[in-house]
Amino acid sequence: MAAACLIDATRSATCRDTQAATHLKLISILIIFFTSIIGISSPVLLARYFHGKALYDKATLIIKCFAAGVILSTSLVHVLPDAYDALSDCQVASKHPWKDFPFAGLVTLIGVLLALLVDLAASARLEQHGQGHGHGNGNGQYTVVGIQEEMVRKKESDKSVKVEIMGEVDLVKVKQRLVSQVLEIGIIFHSVIIGVTMGMSQNKCTIRPLVTALAFHQIFEGMGLGGCIAQAGFSFGTVAYMCFMFAVTTPMGIVLGMIIFSMTGYDDSNPNALIMEGLLGSLSSGVLVYMGLVDLIAADFFHNKFMSSASWLKKASFIALALGSTSMSILALWA
Repeated sequence: MAAACLIDATRSATCRDTQAATHLKLISILIIFFTSIIGISSPVLLARYFHGKALYDKATLIIKCFAAGVILSTSLVHVLPDAYDALSDCQVASKHPWKDFPFAGLVTLIGVLLALLVDLAASARLEQHGQGHGHGNGNGQYTVVGIQEEMVRKKESDKSVKVEIMGEVDLVKVKQRLVSQVLEIGIIFHSVIIGVTMGMSQNKCTIRPLVTALAFHQIFEGMGLGGCIAQAGFSFGTVAYMCFMFAVTTPMGIVLGMIIFSMTGYDDSNPNALIMEGLLGSLSSGVLVYMGLVDLIAADFFHNKFMSSASWLKKASFIALALGSTSMSILALWA
């Protein structure tokens, strides 16, 4: 273990160049910002183009399935392995308690359970909201007196059915918006970790391939989040705000990492930094795994009426899911 640490330290010293690393990071800020804008705005603009057309609901469903594949691959192929590597680093894994227990898996499990707890609390609140706005008439029974009273009862019944249907639609929209917001929080959490880690690094050999890889990473991850935002039906101002926050998070993380290093000299190879990166990454991975499997994949493939309406749509949705997973997984070759 000690020999491995010595070899890693020697290899890192040959690539350590503060001036070259700073130049690469400044370039990466602009590249990542514009690629993030392109990635997250593409599905939003595509959904707005289809809005009002016959294929709108089916197009947004396919976009969302692609998004689910991207999110699931991000959590399992990118975030979780990075967190595991951080906690398995020779500077961390040689000490107690990190060498005694698989903390990356434990914290990922905690993230899944926390996401479930938030989902249960939000669902319970939505159900109470729907019941509070329900329309009834005492015990729900009517006394028929004559034809006029029967007609009044029928009109009231029709209104009640319409209100109930509209209420269910509203609850679905609220749930979709909640999923999009929690998903963005999880992705932003992950993006901040990536940005700060890159900003603190002075290793030009590591940063150079990361610039290109992170550009594609932000495009596909942005498409994933943008697909969920497009289906949630937010107002224009909310959509613009969510897109902007996603686009600036990683660049802001890079700037923050550069500031931390310039003020403290605190490098990303420090054991405490690695521990923090591993724990936060594991927690973020757990949230993304739950959101991808439960709120995106299970909700669309098992509880969406459009899936049963046409067999071709189910096949197209699965292909979109596989393409999203594949596109994001391939990037693991570089980042």
